[in-house]
Amino acid sequence: MSNWSIQTLLSELHDDIQQQLARARKAFGHPGTKGDASEAVWLELLQTYLPERYQAASAHVVDSEGKFSQQIDIVVFDRQYSPFIFKFQGQTVIPAESVYAVFEAKQTINAEQVAYAREKVASVRALRRTSLPIPHAGGLYPPKPLQRIIGGLVTLESDWRPGLGDPLVSALAVADAQDRLDLGCVAAHGIFSCGEEGCGTLTPMGKAATAFLLELIARLQEKATVPMIDVRAYARWLDVDVLP
Repeated sequence: MSNWSIQTLLSELHDDIQQQLARARKAFGHPGTKGDASEAVWLELLQTYLPERYQAASAHVVDSEGKFSQQIDIVVFDRQYSPFIFKFQGQTVIPAESVYAVFEAKQTINAEQVAYAREKVASVRALRRTSLPIPHAGGLYPPKPLQRIIGGLVTLESDWRPGLGDPLVSALAVADAQDRLDLGCVAAHGIFSCGEEGCGTLTPMGKAATAFLLELIARLQEKATVPMIDVRAYARWLDVDVLP
């Protein structure tokens, strides 16, 4: 094992992702097919390397008031403590309380795609999430405060030159935290992040996909577990007549 290298392992992971994204871009002529293929590459990365308590899927998100998000390319959600995930007509529907992060996956980043991703992310954050007190041997812990759902955008390329620069910072800048993109990756150029202090954290690098994966895992670790869902808030919909 003395000739093994963790640097090589991490580097090869990025190279594999970037090559798959590039092949998807070259191989398919239809924009929708290209988009589906890119989405599948990012999903496979997260499904393979995230800890098993997390899952990643293309999905809609629903809350206990019956409101739905827009369709989201990548939803990272809890499966260890989530009591139900809906599967219907080939679609996945996830309760809002189970969601840790949401990302849009595109071929390239530009101002239009940033705005589109912000709209998608906001449609998830606008949903209501319940949080119940947590039983333990000595009584109850108070309800867990609702943590911010991570939102972002992942792409292969950038329409800007340089790929990460002032045009990206301007596109990311928002006054409302509801649709702010927190974390993103442009595989050919680097990663970016936004916070309360602004959106100027750009990290150009050659192995961006791996860096994005590790940064996402670190942020998920900081969030610990999702809130305890109030399943009775969802169960009340059983008494509502469904229109034919």
